Amino acid sequence: EGGVDLQGYQLDMQILPDGPKSDVDFSEILNAIQEMAKDVNILFDELEAVSSPCKDDDSLLHPGNLTSTSDDASRLEAGGETVPERNKLNGLYFRDGKCRIDYILVYRKSNPQIEKREVFERNIRAEGLQMEKESSLINSDIIFVKLHAPWEVLGRYAEQMNVEMYFIPLSLIDKQISRFRRWLPKKPMRLDKETLPDLEENDCYTAPFSQQRIHHFIIHNKETFFNNATRSRIVHHILQRIKYEEGKNKIGLNRLLTNGSYEAAFPLHEGSYRSKNSIRTHGAENHRHLLYECWASWGVWYKYQPLDLVRRYFGEKIGLYFAWLGWYTGMLFPAAFIGLFVFLYGVTTLDHCQVSKEVCQATDIIMCPVCDKYCPFMRLSDSCVYAKVTHLFDNGATVFFAVFMAVWATVFLEFWKRRRAVIAYDWDLIDWEEEEEEIRPQFEAKYSKKERMNPISGKPEPYQAFTDKCSRLIVSASGIFFMICVVIAAVFGIVIYRVVTVSTFAAFKWALIRNNSQVATTGTAVCINFCIIMLLNVLYEKVALLLTNLEQPRTESEWENSFTLKMFLFQFVNLNSSTFYIAFFLGRFTGHPGAYLRLINRWRLEECHPSGCLIDLCMQMGIIMVLKQTWNNFMELGYPLIQNWWTRRKVRQEHGPERKISFPQWEKDYNLQPMNAYGLFDEYLEMILQFGFTTIFVAAFPLAPLLALLNNIIEIRLDAYKFVTQWRRPLASRAKDIGIWYGILEGIGILSVITNAFVIAITSDFIPRLVYAYKYGPCAGQGEAGQKCMVGYVNASLSVFRISDFENRSEPESDGSEFSGTPLKYCRYRDYRDPPHSLVPYGYTLQFWHVLAARLAFIIVFEHLVFCIKHLISYLIPDLPKDLRDRMRREKYLIQEMMYEAELERLQKERKERKKNGKAHHNEWP
Repeated sequence: EGGVDLQGYQLDMQILPDGPKSDVDFSEILNAIQEMAKDVNILFDELEAVSSPCKDDDSLLHPGNLTSTSDDASRLEAGGETVPERNKLNGLYFRDGKCRIDYILVYRKSNPQIEKREVFERNIRAEGLQMEKESSLINSDIIFVKLHAPWEVLGRYAEQMNVEMYFIPLSLIDKQISRFRRWLPKKPMRLDKETLPDLEENDCYTAPFSQQRIHHFIIHNKETFFNNATRSRIVHHILQRIKYEEGKNKIGLNRLLTNGSYEAAFPLHEGSYRSKNSIRTHGAENHRHLLYECWASWGVWYKYQPLDLVRRYFGEKIGLYFAWLGWYTGMLFPAAFIGLFVFLYGVTTLDHCQVSKEVCQATDIIMCPVCDKYCPFMRLSDSCVYAKVTHLFDNGATVFFAVFMAVWATVFLEFWKRRRAVIAYDWDLIDWEEEEEEIRPQFEAKYSKKERMNPISGKPEPYQAFTDKCSRLIVSASGIFFMICVVIAAVFGIVIYRVVTVSTFAAFKWALIRNNSQVATTGTAVCINFCIIMLLNVLYEKVALLLTNLEQPRTESEWENSFTLKMFLFQFVNLNSSTFYIAFFLGRFTGHPGAYLRLINRWRLEECHPSGCLIDLCMQMGIIMVLKQTWNNFMELGYPLIQNWWTRRKVRQEHGPERKISFPQWEKDYNLQPMNAYGLFDEYLEMILQFGFTTIFVAAFPLAPLLALLNNIIEIRLDAYKFVTQWRRPLASRAKDIGIWYGILEGIGILSVITNAFVIAITSDFIPRLVYAYKYGPCAGQGEAGQKCMVGYVNASLSVFRISDFENRSEPESDGSEFSGTPLKYCRYRDYRDPPHSLVPYGYTLQFWHVLAARLAFIIVFEHLVFCIKHLISYLIPDLPKDLRDRMRREKYLIQEMMYEAELERLQKERKERKKNGKAHHNEWP
């Protein structure tokens, strides 16, 4: 991410030379190296005594931290205090102060699932894990089960899980193989001085752990060789495969959590995230404290994220989320700048806009009422303010901005693929593949009677018939369709509210509301719509769970993808349905005065404001976006803060404030909020919906990227603060990409091109103005279109209606005599129709058909042009950076060369030995 200013001083990130990655069998390379390094006599005991620059993570912490090392032990013993005595107090070790707590299980003694727990815990001991139990200080019914994995267990399962660990420094290998220094498998450990300032330069490489070749790995201290996140991941892997009842399907911690045998299961945080001493003078107390100071603290909001440290503490999956969020936020800067430029362009050209000038000066143009009876006639000049506001968003730069945002979405996705490839390479994820997933318990229970052979494992497994799967998918799709109909019904209700209340506000006693009845109607409708959105979100989650479980997905990843797709579909339709109505349907099918189209033959459909429909769309976008993001931020941080505060308050009331100090770490973490049941789903969903708002209707609201940028700057620190301080530590898990969300982002990018084309062509006045300038205005036929060419546009866009042609139920109570002293005979309305005295009264004019043809032509040209640009950009931008691709290809080549030379050297040695022993050789073909 480049250099980062940490606490006031500059720290340059040290990026060591990248070593190769290869698909070649690692054991063959190690054998070759072993043969070449026989004379070096590297022994395991000597390795532990070597003073190597490669240090494990825990050895880099402050001497007063909660995760001690062998160096800390010598310092403490010199000071008269032993490590076990000190560890007993920090809550991260067993009572003996020697065994580190790797995982915590929590249950209640009153829970009836005693037998399952006893069998499960007996099998835990059989696997070699050490266990210790302790009751809660505030509730004796709550029991904490502390688990510790000894070195033998960690080594055995680390080899099974292919855990990447630090490889031996090359300086210990004989000089004869020094030419292969940068060619060893895997890349060197990337040290990030902006996050861990005490790290030293080294030549450590990472490789899959192997007990047979343990002397190749850097082991200063067996207790700290595997860091806390890796230890917890290994223990969780073991717990997921331990039986709790006899039977092939009765295994796994997840099932015990589901049936209530255990209340919670989580790894421990590494201690407190606060310290009395400054991190600049005394160093970090632990990695959690370091994360808080240089990532989650509000004082570092303007700095880059320490992604390496985030990955090291929370795992690759969470690290990738924050990498994507940071990349998205960084890419919003140019979009926000251009959007602000479009807005400021509208501000600077406002005084020169001929259309808004004509609207403000049109005191003699009387507009027809916008609702039945109670709505009065109004001068067109009364909408002067709205015409000026519309120009701020709908001006000459709008089309350019829509094209820019469509291209921006493509560039964002293409460059994210490149960025993800670099991160995957740095984090050793290029060749990582998820292991074969276990079948979901619900799937096994449902289809245990039917089995077939798994083509990968060769073992029998439950099988779901094709007809059963199709029928369940059809039912699920029907449920999705029904819920979308519920959303449409909610929008229909909002439409009824708008058409009913516009008359109510028009007859209101307060002049402010009466004179701005349409704005009041739109504002209240948007707020009500937001409340409906929030209520339906709760319903959607339950329906999505029901439908996903009804489908019976085979694995957890299939379940997660199915649930994600449904929730996104529901949330997207719920959030954007009313926006689509305002953008494309509001005021399009109202008819004309004297022949209005009505809802259920009763309510007259709502018309656009005299200044146009874009102002309603801008209000909808602005209010929903601000309210939605504010509500999400409150729920993300405010809710956990309130919950944790309430828990601490109850403890103080029941046991006194002094008990808070004596809480061990496991009880502090238990009192924190657990991570969401769906992992990072809520975080991704919020940002993806925001991405939709930023791109889909950006032609109507150019400030959307700026609002999104400001929100995301806060969002990154909110999420960081929440993960570090308010949530229990999530289990570190691996992932190489953002999963199904990337496909959803691509779909939104395609949809944004279509919607922006329709917004410019239909919702805004860009096309009617263009047609007038080139065909009907003063410059018609001259091939130019400036502000002088727009003279008379407002009058040309309004049609004339004879007031005597009003229907009885539409006839206004006022006769309009307040304008000229005599009753009005004619009023104007927005449309292209013939006057009442023509051969076909109120028929469409030729200008209407010209505008319609121009709109359709613009949509086709805009979409094809933008899609061509998007595909061209996708083609020109490779998924892998050239230097990374060349480096990977070079590494594979060098590894093959090294293996070839090693094999050749081995053959030459064998030949020399045979000659020395006088053995005969067979003649070989040349």
